[in-house]
Amino acid sequence: MTCLAAPTVPGLVRSLVEFRLVGWALDGLVGDVCLVAGELVANAVRAAPYREIRVRFDREARGVVLAVWDPAAGMPVARPVIELEPDDVAPDPLALDDGHDAGIGGWGLPIVRSLASECGVEPTPPAGKWVWARFLYMEKAAAMP
Repeated sequence: MTCLAAPTVPGLVRSLVEFRLVGWALDGLVGDVCLVAGELVANAVRAAPYREIRVRFDREARGVVLAVWDPAAGMPVARPVIELEPDDVAPDPLALDDGHDAGIGGWGLPIVRSLASECGVEPTPPAGKWVWARFLYMEKAAAMP
């Protein structure tokens, strides 16, 4: 799917991914794959606002692969995972203001890494990159003891 990187696109992609997974009878993957879809597409929207982005979603023999392309030259950077203390978390009175950035982003890629079986980035010269995540599933019969 090719579309403009607008703020509504992550929700649209999550819905389409969910419909496809249910159609493939892979309901058990819906939560993880939809969360990752939202993260990857939101990152592409931030990297290339209102420019063309692409989303691929393919079924493989043992799973599915979700890939999102954007034309931005910058590579994704994951924020280091740190343990927070209760005092580190406080309400932000500006949180709902348009354009407010509290500097707390960057957690999406660790989420992707923890939910996907594999993930990565492939640059596409002369510009852009595909960011992808693979999810494996077990057959119901194989999962039963």
